[in-house]
Amino acid sequence: MPATPTGPTTDDARTERAAGSVPCRVVVCRDCCCGTPKVTGVDHATQTARLRARVPVRISACLDVCEQANVIVVQPSSQGRAAGARPVWLGLVNDPDATDDIAAWVRAGGPGVVPLPDILDLYTITPPRRG
Repeated sequence: MPATPTGPTTDDARTERAAGSVPCRVVVCRDCCCGTPKVTGVDHATQTARLRARVPVRISACLDVCEQANVIVVQPSSQGRAAGARPVWLGLVNDPDATDDIAAWVRAGGPGVVPLPDILDLYTITPPRRG
């Protein structure tokens, strides 16, 4: 996944990294379809800013699931990975409430630490196969 770190992270994330662990973070696709006028009625900059204000965020080039724009991937923390968690892919995240639900889940611990909220189950998608 070609994610590039951008923007500030939270103090909690810095503390976790200093302690040798990796925090749960969000990868936001912002390329050919996600984050563009192709997805109408969404303030993409505000969506990204709302997430960045609460959780560590990386911006990614195309994640190859354009039909599911806007795509967000929640990467588990090192604690979540130790519990067997894998990244959770979410698609059609075009509602501010869904953005808030994602941020709340990540702040609570995310994959492997806290169960996926039922409302976010509606947004889960299958990641593309990489060859």
